[in-house]
Amino acid sequence: MGELEDQTIPDVVEQAAARFGSAQALVDADINWSFNDLHSHVQKMARALIANGVEHGERVGIWAPNTWEWVVAALGVHEIGGVLVPINTRFKGKEASYVLKRAKVKRLFTVTDFLDINYVDLLEDVGFLGDLNQIIVLRGQTPEGTISFTEFLESADLTGQASYQQRRSRVSGNDLCHIMFTSGTTGLPKGAMLTHAAVTRGYNDWADIVGLQAGDRYLIVNPFFHSFGLNAGILACLMKGACILPHPVFDVAEVMDRVPADRISMLPGPPAIYQTILNHPDLESYDMSTLRLAVTGAAVIPVEMIVQMREKLGFEKVVTGYGLTEGSGLATMCRHDDDPATIAQTSGRAMPGMEVKIVDDENMEVPRGEPGEIIVRGYNIMKGYLDDPEQTAETIDTSGWLHTGDIGVMDSQGNISITDRKKDMYINGGFNVYPAEVESLMLAHQDIGQVSVVGVQDQRMGEVGYAFVVPATGRQPDPKEITEWCRNEMANYKCPRHFEFIDTLPLNASGKVLKYELREIAQKLKGQS
Repeated sequence: MGELEDQTIPDVVEQAAARFGSAQALVDADINWSFNDLHSHVQKMARALIANGVEHGERVGIWAPNTWEWVVAALGVHEIGGVLVPINTRFKGKEASYVLKRAKVKRLFTVTDFLDINYVDLLEDVGFLGDLNQIIVLRGQTPEGTISFTEFLESADLTGQASYQQRRSRVSGNDLCHIMFTSGTTGLPKGAMLTHAAVTRGYNDWADIVGLQAGDRYLIVNPFFHSFGLNAGILACLMKGACILPHPVFDVAEVMDRVPADRISMLPGPPAIYQTILNHPDLESYDMSTLRLAVTGAAVIPVEMIVQMREKLGFEKVVTGYGLTEGSGLATMCRHDDDPATIAQTSGRAMPGMEVKIVDDENMEVPRGEPGEIIVRGYNIMKGYLDDPEQTAETIDTSGWLHTGDIGVMDSQGNISITDRKKDMYINGGFNVYPAEVESLMLAHQDIGQVSVVGVQDQRMGEVGYAFVVPATGRQPDPKEITEWCRNEMANYKCPRHFEFIDTLPLNASGKVLKYELREIAQKLKGQS
């Protein structure tokens, strides 16, 4: 275990080339690279970053969909001790600029042609630039003041091997590798600072538990900007010799076409992905026989779905788990040989090197089967929130326990089931949505006086937002206009799906909104619609 305690992401890239050499590592349209090829492209990227003045510890942003360029850019940043700041592709300009400013990002890798969106234009529209002094366009047109990825990579020749090796050798396991932003209940995203050693050790164990192995072909539909796509996707493949197949936009028909065409054996995703595939009217006409591994979570799953995933889709192993960004995306996992009920109804038990407890408001452990807050401790816990010691101290106690804010129960085997969210978060299509953030964005609309957002169950998306709006004095909000405005102001997964206009919000004696009442009303109204 000694060497794993100081392992870095550059070590993982180097070891993958040594162990798996000429085996297929990355396939994306015309790109078909071996592990040796990928290693050499990452080294070239690293030399280009040095030539452009990127310092050890400097924060570098990537705002782009899943592509081979994302993989190379990210691993190149790690190679020279840079800190990666991944940005959600669904963010609007205002949301992205907040993250860039907060992390003091000097360089941004992005695209100008994803789903007809030009991310450079989005930033210019909000008048951002802060510390940002270089924008590199991975794909698409290069607006004035930006450079193309091809041109950027050409500068690699300006960095000698000795300079590269010197920078590479400085990277240690205790260095930061990622600052991943997670929306907070205060309404503003917070940057979780994660280290090389925690991420590499954790996802090596993760890959062992799910049974990923050399020769697996992994369709990474989970976005690279998310811990699942980056750590459980790119890094897990490098550790085990699996082939990375990036998938930029989830579309059921496209994914179903790719399974036989690309001989996909590993297909992760939120439960909605598998449910949609199982419900597809033409499922019988697709050859899904190559599928072997599935990893899901983030929602309660019908037991029957796990059974059907094995019987109708042919998965050998289906694993569920639970984690949060502040814990490097890790905490508990089922094991592949658990029975379908355990996999469907729980999020498994603590991973190796991690502890999980359920506690009451006094931080005392509750009896098995009793609800309480889930707390987690281990090597996986973040170093803290970026430039926010107060929030860090609120989240991680003096004994090193991360207080998740999630309510759960633990069974006699140590498996946890999440029953409620202390902080009101809900999950839309696999994305965490924090009502406080959505509410603060919506309050900027002149017609909205007060608003409270809750999550309600939805068969396809898991949960969707239901907004209760109290109009501003003397205003008459137009539901269509409010809906359109929300779509322009925030990422689409944050946009409430339903709106209800009311005179007053239900409050308790201390003036806090009674969210549980709103959830009950929302569920009834949704059932009637």
